[in-house]
Amino acid sequence: MENLKQKLKEILIQDLKIQGVRLEDLQEDTPLFNEGLGLDSLDAVELVVLIQKYFNVQIVDMDEGRQAFASINSLAAFIKERQG
Repeated sequence: MENLKQKLKEILIQDLKIQGVRLEDLQEDTPLFNEGLGLDSLDAVELVVLIQKYFNVQIVDMDEGRQAFASINSLAAFIKERQG
């Protein structure tokens, strides 16, 4: 699970090009949106695509995405659950 969380941090910083956040400073329980990392709806769409690309896991609706994208911890748990 720690490897998965590390990979998610890398994806967030590198693929979404988050500025001013270092990998080692990214907390696993920080909210991804709004007051946390400050991601927006366009980032959410891109993140859905990246999760499909890297983990072959689909997020099928907004409710599912809202829960999965709460934090790195929740996203890692969502991916692990979907991968079986």
